[in-house]
Amino acid sequence: MIKIYGIKNCDTMKKAFRWLDDNKIEYVFHDYKKDGLDESKAKAWIEQLGWETVINKRGTTWRKLEDDVKISMDNEKAVATIVNQTSMIKRPLIEVSDQLILGFNTEDYSKHLI
Repeated sequence: MIKIYGIKNCDTMKKAFRWLDDNKIEYVFHDYKKDGLDESKAKAWIEQLGWETVINKRGTTWRKLEDDVKISMDNEKAVATIVNQTSMIKRPLIEVSDQLILGFNTEDYSKHLI
């Protein structure tokens, strides 16, 4: 089963939902705003992908962090940060089998989901 994580009203999420629906791919949606994110899941993602990949450094939430927090960011701090500020996670994040697909890329989706 494919599980897609993100925030419902995000434009990139809407593109991903549309692509999945158009390709008749069933999925379960986990909305960070409603369902939050548990620490063990955040830790697994960061261990697999690295915090630099999981955190959206172009986003407003990252830019609002104090410079000393940004400079000292590491995997451990990133786990706590994304659990408390889920909007900082790049979207969408898709779990399929033991793989993670981060962001919206139709080539990646076609390769891994069809």
